[in-house]
Amino acid sequence: MTIETGQTIPLANLQHIHNDTVQEVSTAELFDGRKVVLFAVPGAFTPTCSEAHLPGYIQHMDAFRALGVDVIGIAVNDAYVMDAWAKIQGAPEDLRLLADGNAVFTRELGLERDASAYGMGLRSKRFALYVEDGVAQIVNVEAPGEFRVSSAEHVLEQLQERKKHQ
Repeated sequence: MTIETGQTIPLANLQHIHNDTVQEVSTAELFDGRKVVLFAVPGAFTPTCSEAHLPGYIQHMDAFRALGVDVIGIAVNDAYVMDAWAKIQGAPEDLRLLADGNAVFTRELGLERDASAYGMGLRSKRFALYVEDGVAQIVNVEAPGEFRVSSAEHVLEQLQERKKHQ
């Protein structure tokens, strides 16, 4: 079942590189007591992900910071790939790119997709969630082959609209 607005982010561990070693971080640590945009890409270094999706979040980090929102990107890749992608893309340290290498978290969210036809195996759908204190407030999942509702620009518009109505 796909995560829906109002549901709690599932407990899982994601990975990142720290001091040249793979470290785990729990979703509880990442989301509890925080406002977070979580976006996912089908794969680091893939064309749309590298040319538009991640660069949009890098470009708009100041706007997310101004709203008090953390930004986390994930992919079903290993932590070394995500670390290399962050460095090559020039991602700021506070835009965390984390690995869900075995798609455990992605499957818990119900947002996995079979990309075997493209030689990629099990991957994540392209999506963006806005999470407050561990609860999904906005769930944007792209249709196959699309890139619109998970873009940094679209998510920022939604967050600015929410702020107007609070």
